[in-house]
Amino acid sequence: MTTINSREFNQNVSRAKRAASKGPVVITDRGKPAWVILRHDAYLRLTRNEPGILELLAMPGIEDLEFDIPRAEGLFRPAEFD
Repeated sequence: MTTINSREFNQNVSRAKRAASKGPVVITDRGKPAWVILRHDAYLRLTRNEPGILELLAMPGIEDLEFDIPRAEGLFRPAEFD
């Protein structure tokens, strides 16, 4: 990711466009991130209407799944104090 300040951006837009072809470009204003430039195809990938992490982890129908967890035996032993 490339970071440039707003003055550099105003003076050399073509540099920012070239950098955006490799990844996001953060433009700072008074030292703080203010804008991000992306190629259009990268923007479309980000805004594609796909399920988010919450929807993927929800796993509808999981309540009908039977799952027996075997009891762990022999893994623990009492602590020995000298």
